[in-house]
Amino acid sequence: MSAISIGQAVILGAVEGVTEFLPVSSTGHLKIVEGLMGIPVDDHAVVGFSAVIQVGAIAAVLVYFAKDIARILRAWARGIADPEQRYRHDYKFAWWVIFATIPIVLVGLAAKPLIQGPLASLWVVAGSLIAGSGVMFAADKLGRHKRGEDDTSFSDAMLVGGSQILALLFPGFSRSGATMSTALLLDLDRVAATRLSFFLGIPALTGAGIYELKDALGTGAGAAPLIAGTAVSFVVAYGSIAWLLRFVSRHSFNAFVIYRIAVGLLLFGLLGAGVLEG
Repeated sequence: MSAISIGQAVILGAVEGVTEFLPVSSTGHLKIVEGLMGIPVDDHAVVGFSAVIQVGAIAAVLVYFAKDIARILRAWARGIADPEQRYRHDYKFAWWVIFATIPIVLVGLAAKPLIQGPLASLWVVAGSLIAGSGVMFAADKLGRHKRGEDDTSFSDAMLVGGSQILALLFPGFSRSGATMSTALLLDLDRVAATRLSFFLGIPALTGAGIYELKDALGTGAGAAPLIAGTAVSFVVAYGSIAWLLRFVSRHSFNAFVIYRIAVGLLLFGLLGAGVLEG
């Protein structure tokens, strides 16, 4: 019998799809829902399953931004073949995404025992949800929102890409929350910050899913639940991406800040009352 049933996989896929790109921590929400369903959050199969169904959400990004991604890849290929094309922003941006992914890959490999062990605790998730809220609130208030996507630089990409490490080490902090907050502190506008977060997440999350696939299958997660969870994640994430881009073009991040604090406090309460095990 698989560690996760198909019904549970559908629920977790929906949670992943809704929360992966919202700055509320998909990992944190998955761990909370897993805990409520009695699934051991620190089990290797469960950790692997969570990483694999992220690929569904990443596939949604690839489809949603297919034209942008194709344009960037064409510019990258042309720049490799023709030095005169290397001044184009899209060519440089492709390299920036690659370089900005290196820090999280190195930390992820080096800190894997911690990430799948002590740092997988729901107590860490609750604290990170609240701490990340403070960072997001400050970033949204302090950022001047004056720079667009075409104004990004190599240092922007490296700083924003490197901030993904916070979410890797502290589940609940939120990869999207960390990257968007960093981009806002660099004075990018909200839409540019959100789109940059999407693009920088593609290689990191895809790599994590592929890396964890063997463990997820080998420790009993089951192929059928993986397929179901990933498919649901794709469909729900596509709608979530479209909604988020419309939302940030008109609103601040305050709603997410309030929501994160409420979830963090609720989680502390459930842990303290013994309803959930940390």
